[in-house]
Amino acid sequence: MGKFTAFKLPLKSLGIGEHHFEYHLDKQFFTNMESADVRDANLNVCLDVKYNGDVYDLNFHITGEVLLLCDRCLDDLHQPIDTDYHIMVKYGDRYNDDSDDLLEIPDSDNYLNVAYMLYDTVTLAIPIKHVHPLGKCNRQMSTLLKKHRAHTAGEDSELADSLIEEMETMDDTVTPSTPDPRWDALKGLGSDGEN
Repeated sequence: MGKFTAFKLPLKSLGIGEHHFEYHLDKQFFTNMESADVRDANLNVCLDVKYNGDVYDLNFHITGEVLLLCDRCLDDLHQPIDTDYHIMVKYGDRYNDDSDDLLEIPDSDNYLNVAYMLYDTVTLAIPIKHVHPLGKCNRQMSTLLKKHRAHTAGEDSELADSLIEEMETMDDTVTPSTPDPRWDALKGLGSDGEN
């Protein structure tokens, strides 16, 4: 049994009308997807499929939370997820995902595995910065971060001051370097030998 067998949607066996499916995404799902960001998850997926005899209209609704690491304090961060995804699927000659709204799959496929659609939808719902709300980070780590920033800022200003002093003591007269003799041979090429 494959890692994502539970996410195979049996399109060919669906009759005309509305159909409802439910999935649960947990830590194992994201481990199987080799996700480095999501440490744990408790997500419920409701999938409504409407089939009109030609096109399958898929509507995903995902709710729950994922566990991430806070980028600021490295403590656990519980990120709520509440997102939707919509796509239409139809059978055709070959696989074609050129459109954002329509997926065409080969007529030989009896199933559509929705695992990667679910993974992408959850991943896009997670903010780029994983940080606690202001004041909710680990206090000890926040204190260390502030001390480090103050120390680094002090080093930067000392470095800037020393560079300014060094520049002020430099001699203003710049001696031109002797030209490379190879350039002399090239000078006459552009002026048709007038030089």
